[in-house]
Amino acid sequence: MPNILIGDDDEELTQLLQEYLHNHGIHCDCVHDGAAVIQRLKAVANDDSAYDLLVLDIMMPKIDGLSVLRQLPNISDIPVIMLTAKGEEIDRIIGLELGADDYITKPCNPRELLARINAVIKRTNTTTSEHTPLPESRLHLDQNQRVCEIDGVALQVTGTEFDLLVALLKQKGEVVSKAWLSENVLQRELQPFDRSLDVHVSRLRKKLQPFHDEPIKAVRGKGYQLVL
Repeated sequence: MPNILIGDDDEELTQLLQEYLHNHGIHCDCVHDGAAVIQRLKAVANDDSAYDLLVLDIMMPKIDGLSVLRQLPNISDIPVIMLTAKGEEIDRIIGLELGADDYITKPCNPRELLARINAVIKRTNTTTSEHTPLPESRLHLDQNQRVCEIDGVALQVTGTEFDLLVALLKQKGEVVSKAWLSENVLQRELQPFDRSLDVHVSRLRKKLQPFHDEPIKAVRGKGYQLVL
């Protein structure tokens, strides 16, 4: 049974989500401020009971969700789904830039949250037997350990960034449409004003630029092309 942590100060909402997720095969612990999120993740950092995923509200007391995201790389590599207020696009963009894997707007539909949780966990836990071989490249992506290297140098990437690299490398040299990447990597249909994919690609570019001036090329009106 997957084990997740929810950080949200709305105790009524978290209780409802906890019951719904438990009824669908997911164990869920809940805390209600950012400091408690950090404390709980530190407590299980080297434990077999470590969480598979964090659902994190942006607006929380003591330490807000964005500040938690800033501290997270020093604590855990846990994948993160943000809970953001409807219309707060800037929070979503900043959260994605800080390494969140996905987001869902509040008030959230428990069924949609369950689908996003399952999608992120499935990507993270894909087994070796399900992988197809990747073309030769300066990039080495270990799809079992989910480790990325370029020219023998380890590259720290989020789970979503890793999946984007795999998708682009499988079609190396070809332009991959934004719609396809959104549906197959982010598990959501591409919406006209949704910048999630662009933010993930932008983060990847910054990490790859020490090795190539333009590692991922944007082809206007079409999509992205890996040129490494």
